[in-house]
Amino acid sequence: MGLIILNYIQRAKQFKTKKRLGQNFLVDEIIIQKIIDKADLSSEDTIIEIGAGAGFVTEKLAEIAKKVIAIELDENAIEVLQQLPYENIEIIHQDILKTNISELVNSPVKIIANIPYYITSPIIAHLLGEIDDIDNKNRQSITEIILMVQYEVAKRITADEKSPSKEYGLLSILANFWAETEFICKVPSKSFYPAPKVDSALIKLKIRQKPLVELENPKLFRRIIKAAFGTRRKTLKNALLQGGFPSEVLSQAFEKTGINSDRRGETLSMQEYKILTEVVEDFLKG
Repeated sequence: MGLIILNYIQRAKQFKTKKRLGQNFLVDEIIIQKIIDKADLSSEDTIIEIGAGAGFVTEKLAEIAKKVIAIELDENAIEVLQQLPYENIEIIHQDILKTNISELVNSPVKIIANIPYYITSPIIAHLLGEIDDIDNKNRQSITEIILMVQYEVAKRITADEKSPSKEYGLLSILANFWAETEFICKVPSKSFYPAPKVDSALIKLKIRQKPLVELENPKLFRRIIKAAFGTRRKTLKNALLQGGFPSEVLSQAFEKTGINSDRRGETLSMQEYKILTEVVEDFLKG
């Protein structure tokens, strides 16, 4: 295994990484194998890999899956990927944020992603769709996502109202609304070359058949949670007031739901936000 890791590092050193693209290549054989194991691949699977880089995970996927669609933005990485000796790899030179997954596949697929950390939230929103994006075509084309992200972000994605308040937020609600989230493992910075300044983590998002809570008005729900988490130090009532909701409506809604208006937004469960949304909507209609 030591020779394999050394080989990965040697191959990574030959690659001229670009800081602007947030490139750090995973060179840890144990973590690469964990990704493969967690993906639970079969010879019938089509896999989309986002951020294929130098192809260390790509080649492992190609050994098992029926087809690997590697999406990569960097021209140098494309040249390296084209040299891999596998006929079942399709390389797409494109920005994932400009890619429609539904145009690449005919049926839902698994996604493996090692993405630049500075665009983690936009990519998750792009793949899952926002809360009020009920018919998102990307989400409908995915069964699950195995994602490498910054460790602190992984804790936020998998958090709920029982987690530390600084972890539970809009990203937590977006991810858990559309997917079952699982924290797989922490990945130390030394598992990458060049080593980033922060640790990472592997997480899994298994797409839900139905959202975690059924909503009549997802746009209002999104507006409420955005206001509630927009000013964390404020009470729920003051945060929603700042978000443009009428004081009288809020007073009536809190009284009817029994939700304490002095609570902070990060203490409410998604179900409580659903209840609050429905009652606020009733009072807004008058």
